[in-house]
Amino acid sequence: MLNLQRTDLFREAAYVGGEWSAGSGDSWQTIHNPADGERLGRVPCLTRAQVADAIRAADKAFAEYRQWTGKAKAAVLQRWAALMQEHKADLARIMTAEQGKPYAEAMGEIDYASSFLEWFGEEAKRIYGETIPAPRGTQRITVIRQPVGVCAAITPWNFPSGMVTRKVAPALAAGCTVLLKPAPQTPFSALALCVLAEEAGLPKGALSILTGNAEDIGAELIESETVRKLSFTGSTAVGKKLMAACAGTMKKLSLELGGNAPFIVFDDANLDAAVQGALASKFRNGGQTCVCANRFFVQAGIYDSFVERLTKAVISMRVGRGTDHGVTLGPLIDDAAFRKVERLVDDARAKGAQVRAGGQPHSAGPRFYTPTVLTEVDYSMSIMHEEIFGPVAAITRFTDEAEAITLANTTRYGLAAYFYTSDLNRSIRVTEALDYGIVGLNEGAISTEVAPFGGIKESGFGKEGSRHGIDEYSERKYVCVGNVS
Repeated sequence: MLNLQRTDLFREAAYVGGEWSAGSGDSWQTIHNPADGERLGRVPCLTRAQVADAIRAADKAFAEYRQWTGKAKAAVLQRWAALMQEHKADLARIMTAEQGKPYAEAMGEIDYASSFLEWFGEEAKRIYGETIPAPRGTQRITVIRQPVGVCAAITPWNFPSGMVTRKVAPALAAGCTVLLKPAPQTPFSALALCVLAEEAGLPKGALSILTGNAEDIGAELIESETVRKLSFTGSTAVGKKLMAACAGTMKKLSLELGGNAPFIVFDDANLDAAVQGALASKFRNGGQTCVCANRFFVQAGIYDSFVERLTKAVISMRVGRGTDHGVTLGPLIDDAAFRKVERLVDDARAKGAQVRAGGQPHSAGPRFYTPTVLTEVDYSMSIMHEEIFGPVAAITRFTDEAEAITLANTTRYGLAAYFYTSDLNRSIRVTEALDYGIVGLNEGAISTEVAPFGGIKESGFGKEGSRHGIDEYSERKYVCVGNVS
C-alpha cells in the first residue's frame, strides 16, 4: 500500500531500551489514513511496567553516553541526517499516509527534520563553559556544562518527523538520553526515524519510542524521579496540566503550546509578497500548524485589494489526497478537527462574517474542508479567540498602527506574529510592540533550525533550534577551586 523501497522502515512495534517490542501482545492502537479512513497498521499499547523498563534502560545508557565526546555524538547525528536524506521518499510516503499532508510538503518536512540532526551534530562540539575572574587570588572559578540526564519528549501529529528531531537532536547532542512519546495519530514516522537512528550507531537505550495510552505513559514519565526533563508540544490546556504534574519532581520543562498568530498588512505593504506570505503561513499543512496565521488584520486602504488577491489564490488551491499529483491541501487530521473548523466558520457566518471563498465541506471526503476566506470578522466571533487549526483565513479591517497592535496583542497567546510593511521606522516599532516570541517581518515562512523557536505568555517557554536549543538539555555547574598558591 505504501510502496516503500525499504519496507523495514514501517514498524508495527514500540522501541524500548534498544529492542523492538510488541508490548504485552493484547492491547493495540490502530492507525488510519485521515484522507480515506483506511487502516494503515497498528502499534502496541505499552504497559506502565514496560515504560518503567524503558526509563531504567535510558538511565543505564545515560551513564555511558554522557561520556561520549562531542565529535562522537556529532558523527552519529550527522550519519542519521544522511540516512534520512537517503531514504527521504519512503519517509515522506509514511508521513503522507498517516498525517495526510501533500507528498511535496512531506518531502519538505524530511529536509526540515534532518536539518536539526545536522545542526545539533555540529553544536555537540560547541558546548562551551566559562572562566570567571575570582574575587580572591587563591581561587579559580569555572563553569562547566553537563547533560540534564534522562529526558522525556511528547510530540504532536502535525509535524510527525520535524517535531521529533527538533527535540531529540539537541538532547542527544547534549549527552542526554530520550524517551519519546509520539502522537497517537502518527507513530509510524517516529518509528521509521528510530530505525535509521539505530542504523546510524545510536547506542541501545539512548532513544526509546513509547506507543500506547498517553495518560499511562505520561504518568509513568512524570512520576519518575529518574526523568529530569520534559519537552512537550501541544495544547495550552494539556501543557498546564503537565507543568503542574512535573512540580512533584521539579523537572526542567520546555513547553511549546497553543498559538493565535496575527497577520498584519499595512497600507504600504508589497501586496504580492503579503499574499504569498499569507498562503505560506495560513495554508501550509492545511492550516494545522502552531504558527499558522490565525487572525488577519488588513489596513483599510488596501483591504479590498488584499482580499481580492488572496481570495483568487485560495480558490485556485487543489484539494485532495496527499498522494495525488498537484494537490496543495490535504485532509484535516480527524473528525474532531473537522467539526471544530466547521463550528468556527458557522459561528462567524451567523454573526455577520462574509464568506468570500469556501465555507463548506469539500467533496474530496469527510475530513476535507474547502479552503476558506472570511471577511468582516470581529471579536464577537469564536474564530478570533480559538486556534483554528484549519484552512480558514479570517480577515478584519483596521485603521491605524496603534489599533493593529492592540488587536494583535489581544490574546493570551504569544507564539508567532507576522506583519508586512515597507516603512523602516514602522518595522522597528511594530516588531518591538508585538508580544510574541517569534516575529515574521515581510515573511510568512519562519521555521528554521538555525533560529530559536518558542513563545511567551500562554504559548509556553523554552527554545527549540539554534545554539540556544541545546541549553534546554544542559545544566551549568559552578566550580570553585580554593587555596591556590
